[in-house]
Amino acid sequence: MTARQPSLSRRSAVIAAALLCTVSLALGAHAALNKRSIDGGKADAVEQGAMSAGTGARLALVIGNGHYPDANAPLAQPINDARALTGALRRDGFDVDIVEDARKDDISRAIERLKSRIKPDSVVMLFFGGFAIQSGRESYMIPVDAKIWRESDVRREGTSVERVLDAVREQGARAKLVVIDASRRNPYERRFRSYSHGLAPIMAPANALILSSATPGQVLDDPKDQANSVLVSELLNQLGKSPSAEAVFNKTRNAIARSSDGEQVPSVSSSLVEDIRLSTDVANAGS
Repeated sequence: MTARQPSLSRRSAVIAAALLCTVSLALGAHAALNKRSIDGGKADAVEQGAMSAGTGARLALVIGNGHYPDANAPLAQPINDARALTGALRRDGFDVDIVEDARKDDISRAIERLKSRIKPDSVVMLFFGGFAIQSGRESYMIPVDAKIWRESDVRREGTSVERVLDAVREQGARAKLVVIDASRRNPYERRFRSYSHGLAPIMAPANALILSSATPGQVLDDPKDQANSVLVSELLNQLGKSPSAEAVFNKTRNAIARSSDGEQVPSVSSSLVEDIRLSTDVANAGS
């Protein structure tokens, strides 16, 4: 009996060691699985966060005013422009609110709708085509039901572009894009001015990009044989060629200035601190 005890002890030790090794391997595998699960969860969370940071709401308010009772004839192009631009923006992922022949109340309600949808990561675009008048160094979008006989009426009847931008900024929008196609001779200014003053310089607030159809103070005539204005025609041509909003606006300005031999030079004002993309189809957009 005494002689067989060492053999049993050695066998027990081997079995115990084997069991310990098996338990250790099992514990190690379980820990590795847990670590992969945790790391995978962290990676998913980081990826989802990156996606949400880059896919903020893209909102647009598009206003085209063509039928002003005080004008000798309707403006055909602003409504065509509004519809064409709406289609292009929707294809690029914008949620567009389009208003045609907007009265003062229509513009006010549209601005309130826009404000209610803005989130801190929103990119917001405003387009206005029609008549606009400068007063007190601000440019005012004129509704179709405006009653303007003196300069003070402009501030009462119109809607300041600058004040709309302030309202959008106060709602916390990440970036602001503005296109104003309204440097037209209008039937109102001649009632209280000897000549049309065009638009005032529109200063870009923080992280904003503004394109207007002409340099401040310049007045343009619409081409008779085109469905769209010169500005919107070229803007539509440039959309999709580059994903960058600033590149699209600058190329629009440069193309119009060249094609008109300097007779029409759109104005671009930028305070952007990041690259804002108009086109979401980056793969097919040129630089």
